[in-house]
Amino acid sequence: MGRQPILLWGDPRLVAPNEPVEAFGQELHTLVTEMFETSWAAPGLGLAAPQIGINLRLAVLDLSVGKDPEQRTVLANPEITSQEYRMSMEEGCLSFPGLFTTFERPKSITVRAQDATGKWREIHGQKLLAQALCHEIDHLNGILLIDHIRGLKRKMFVRRVKKLQKAGAWG
Repeated sequence: MGRQPILLWGDPRLVAPNEPVEAFGQELHTLVTEMFETSWAAPGLGLAAPQIGINLRLAVLDLSVGKDPEQRTVLANPEITSQEYRMSMEEGCLSFPGLFTTFERPKSITVRAQDATGKWREIHGQKLLAQALCHEIDHLNGILLIDHIRGLKRKMFVRRVKKLQKAGAWG
């Protein structure tokens, strides 16, 4: 058990279809533990299974980055059931290390998801939690950070990635 390598933009597994989680046993618990450890080590607020090359509809969130066990959230087969308002916030992604961009996300969101035991629950998120929920669910739908930006802003973002790749600082 332990940390897993995080896939970077360009890896096809990041945008491949993701299968629903169907088995909620020890293997899933081990995977969830590895995902939390990987996210905290990065450090990140969350991680989706596709980011470590596992194409399952599974993500973990912990806004405390390992400091508060009460904030650990497992999202198996999540779906957004409602969202309200919009806000503009800076956002980064572990699959785009060191890069950030600003765009709009819902300010308030409700998500229906299963936990690590398969129990369905409803999660209500505001501001940063809403942003993190949207971000991880995007990953499960094959949508990446770069897909939210357009035009010149997107070109500049891609240029920064290519500059990091050329310098050997990507991954």
